[in-house]
Amino acid sequence: MATYIVVVVCLMVVLSNVSFGSAKDYTVGDTAGWALSVDYTKWAKGKTFKVGDSLVFNYDTSHTVDLVSSSDYTTCTIGNSIASYNSGTTTIALNTTGSHYYICGIMGHCSGGMKLSIKVTSDGSPSPAPTSSSIPADSPSTTPLGTALPPPTVAGTTSNVPVESSSSPISPLIAVVFCLVAFMFELIHG
Repeated sequence: MATYIVVVVCLMVVLSNVSFGSAKDYTVGDTAGWALSVDYTKWAKGKTFKVGDSLVFNYDTSHTVDLVSSSDYTTCTIGNSIASYNSGTTTIALNTTGSHYYICGIMGHCSGGMKLSIKVTSDGSPSPAPTSSSIPADSPSTTPLGTALPPPTVAGTTSNVPVESSSSPISPLIAVVFCLVAFMFELIHG
């Protein structure tokens, strides 16, 4: 009977530390960050972005991260951003499904390759990053001059993509080791 209780408690500890479908932080451009000379279409290819995930942009403060409409993305139009960030490290939560478009708002940087388009899904099914030929035409969303932009979410140090964005109180491996030790103790003394 005591062995049965130890096994049940151990299973509960292990299962409470397993994360299913956790949100992920994606460091844009991996170690290169948000910079010129990075192929962001290639970087996004094969990644599955889901609601709840975050994009982490690490960049020199001579760059910006601008959320833009699909037409501004396609034409690299600057000065029309929906939101703009320039802190050097910006974390953007992906809260809605659909296509999301980001460019650097410094003249010439978008046309030099500092642009990223991603497709965010709710169910986690892989979706390829939209290409310029597959981007639907829609009316640009603009923010009137003088409207306050939402403040950027600044993250600390980040590691490569993807990483779990939520942490367990104890590692699942430690939980398994704890359970094995408890089980062995129960077999020997029980």
